[in-house]
Amino acid sequence: MNYTQSNCTDRDIVVEASEAIAAGRLVKIANSAGSPVAALPTDVADYAAYVALDAAAAAGDAIPLRPVTLGRQVRVTLKSTCVPGDILTLADPGTAADKGKVRVLPAGADTYFIVGIAEEAGVDGQSVLIRPCTLGTRVVT
Repeated sequence: MNYTQSNCTDRDIVVEASEAIAAGRLVKIANSAGSPVAALPTDVADYAAYVALDAAAAAGDAIPLRPVTLGRQVRVTLKSTCVPGDILTLADPGTAADKGKVRVLPAGADTYFIVGIAEEAGVDGQSVLIRPCTLGTRVVT
């Protein structure tokens, strides 16, 4: 068998930002004329599977991203509070200041992108330590 796996990496990547992005925020990969760009989530179900390692001041700036993967802890900016063991999901992206942050999985009915499990207690604005779990969505009814 002939497998072609060229130009692949298991490391951090650098792409252009589609907008201003703060460090520690979760982002998704979006398309810009056939090229990947980092974009903040626009819905709680968005597959925002990368953490911005540095800030991008404006669209077009290069921004390093770390893939959120099983077995590798990451720190993400927290909205509100959490305790160890809480399931974390995206904060409400309808509030511009909360785009890309995480929060404890709410009880309200919706489909949520599950980021991981809190491994420490956290307060609003903290870069909280999380353990990514099987990335995916969870429907709360």
